[in-house]
Amino acid sequence: MTWIISAVLIFIAALFIADMLIAAPKYKDNNSNHFDGKCFVNPDDAGNHHYLEVLKWWFSKNDKGEWPKIAQGDLPKFRLPEKRVSLGDLHVTFINHATFLIQVDGLNILTDPIWSDRASPYNWIGPKRQHPPGLKFEDLPPIDLVLISHNHYDHLDLKTVRQLHREHNPQFVVPLGVEQFLDEHDVTLNTHLDWWDEYRFNDKLSLTAVPARHFSGRGLFDRNKTLWCGYVLHTSKGNIYFAGDTGYGSFFKEIGQRFGPMKTSFIPIGAYLPRWFMEAIHISPEEALQVHKDVQSQKSFAMHFGTFPMADDGMHDAAEALRKILNADETGGEFKVLKEGETKVVESSKQISTVGK
Repeated sequence: MTWIISAVLIFIAALFIADMLIAAPKYKDNNSNHFDGKCFVNPDDAGNHHYLEVLKWWFSKNDKGEWPKIAQGDLPKFRLPEKRVSLGDLHVTFINHATFLIQVDGLNILTDPIWSDRASPYNWIGPKRQHPPGLKFEDLPPIDLVLISHNHYDHLDLKTVRQLHREHNPQFVVPLGVEQFLDEHDVTLNTHLDWWDEYRFNDKLSLTAVPARHFSGRGLFDRNKTLWCGYVLHTSKGNIYFAGDTGYGSFFKEIGQRFGPMKTSFIPIGAYLPRWFMEAIHISPEEALQVHKDVQSQKSFAMHFGTFPMADDGMHDAAEALRKILNADETGGEFKVLKEGETKVVESSKQISTVGK
């Protein structure tokens, strides 16, 4: 019996040590009105999951969607994005998951970049990439600005962040507290924002951090110790909304009232099943269409689907569900599901083919 107790104690000690190594630094300034002194809280005081609910989901016998492995050679061939677009142009390229390349006002902007094979601190465990990025890292144009919505591994990938810093040296914009993690890893060209804070990048571009309903954490014991957010880019072509990772809430209408109509929006649709568990943190395809309407988006693009198996929906389930919803909703407007690597010329002074050479 003694050896069992000793083994349990050793396991617990090892767990704490491992967690200390991967946990993110905690926000300490305590000058945000949605920080309660210990943790950040969601809009409308909406809660999220307790650990017992996580265990219930992990051990439930839900029907899992299919996740076939896609090889690099199976990707459709698209023309590489331009190195720069002119001041009057707006191009967007879907890389996959929540990673988009936004080219506007002569700038190149990345959202939540991840090129790693796993969304995890380790290369042997955690959600494994089932779909290659639509654009190879070495084919990126010069990157000026990187937006990170929160510190989860599929949105803040340290390997990718370090490589971007080393090869492109962009400005990083992050929510409150996340800057401490970047600083620890010598990625010091960063700025941090609270909800509704504005940051001016240059005379052509500014942006505002906006609320999202989600949570944060890179370990077991740093839950909600840093903030999560979306962003609205203020450009010469109009406002561009990147929703980040989020459940549904009344704040979407407020974002639309403050900054709408949006020229373009990037809205998550995947990792939405089962609803009893995912509703608190991830919108469904049906809710994604409502977000598109709430923020008065002229043109929206789907994201956060088809890359990492992170919920019970399969690789193609979210995109297929969104297409059916759009077909049945005559007021839906323009909401596109791009293929990985596909560039959409939202506005341009010249006609450019996006199909392969």
